[in-house]
Amino acid sequence: MSLAPRAVLVHRTTEYEELLARHGTHGQAAFFLAARGRSVDAVRERHERARRALAEVAAAVPLTWRQTRVERADLDRFLFGPEDVVVVVGQDGLVANAAKYLTGQPVVGIDADPGRNPGVLVRHRAVDARRLLPYAAGGRAAADELTMVAAVTDDAQRLLALNEIYVGPPGHQTARYTLGFGGTRAEAASRTASAPGPAGAAEAQASSGVLVGTGTGATGWLRSLWQQRSSTLALPAPADARLAWFVREAWPSPTTGTSRVEGLLDAGASLRLTVESDRLVAFGDGLESDALELTWGQTVELSIADSRLRLVG
Repeated sequence: MSLAPRAVLVHRTTEYEELLARHGTHGQAAFFLAARGRSVDAVRERHERARRALAEVAAAVPLTWRQTRVERADLDRFLFGPEDVVVVVGQDGLVANAAKYLTGQPVVGIDADPGRNPGVLVRHRAVDARRLLPYAAGGRAAADELTMVAAVTDDAQRLLALNEIYVGPPGHQTARYTLGFGGTRAEAASRTASAPGPAGAAEAQASSGVLVGTGTGATGWLRSLWQQRSSTLALPAPADARLAWFVREAWPSPTTGTSRVEGLLDAGASLRLTVESDRLVAFGDGLESDALELTWGQTVELSIADSRLRLVG
C-alpha cells in the first residue's frame, strides 16, 4: 500500500522572531530599532503576513495527507521522501535553499509577502494552495524543469545548487588555483583578445573566487558580475542546459593569468579547479553553513547537475 502524500512546508525564521530571540521582548526590540531610526511595527507586520500565509497553506493541505514543517536552518538535516510535495512559503531565495536537498519532488512556491519579492520562484499566493496541491501530488500540474549546477570533488564530496556555486576563500584572502576544463565539450569566452592556447588549456590564477551559475541564478549574483564587466555572454534561461561562469577580480602576475575569466558550459562540459591555497570553500545559493572544504591539491569539478528542480508553474 502506497503512502499518502506528505506536504512539507518550508519556511524561515522572520526578522521579528530573530529580534525577539536577541532582545527577549517586543518592547526591548522596539527600543533597539527606534534608537536606529526604524520602527518595529513594519517588521512585526511582515512577520504576521508570513505567519498568516503559512497557516493558510497548512489549512489547505488535504485531510488525507500527512504534513510537516521544516525551518530553513534545518534543511540539511531533514529527510525528504519520494512522496513529498514541497511547499515553500517565503521568498524566492528559500526555494533555492531547499532545491539542493530534493530529488525530483514537485515544489510549489508561495509568496508570503506579495509586493516585496520578485516572484520568480514563489509564483503563487497562499490562497492558491488548496487548488495546486492535489494536482502537484498527482503529477498533473504544469511544472518547469529548472537546471541546477553541481560541484564534485576528487574525494567524492558533492554539492548542488539552483542559482550558483561559489568557489573561493572563506574570508577576504586571495584564492589561488589552476583553472581548466573537462568533459566532452567546453566553451570559454576570454576577456582578452590574445588568450594563449586552446579553450581547454589550464591557467594558474589568483582571484577573489569563481562563480558558476544557472539561468535561474542569472537573475541574481551572476547577473551582477555580468553587468559589472559589461560582458557580451548570452546568459542562459532557467531551463537551458547551459551554465555561465565568472572569475571575480582575477589578478595578473608573473605566475598567474587573467585570460580565462568568463564563459559558458554546455551539457557534458565542466570547469575544473585545482586548489593551490591552504583553504578554499565551495557553497551554493548563499548557504555558507553547508560548504565543502577544499585544501592544497584537491580538485573540484563544476558542471550541469543530473537532477533538476520541478517547480510548479
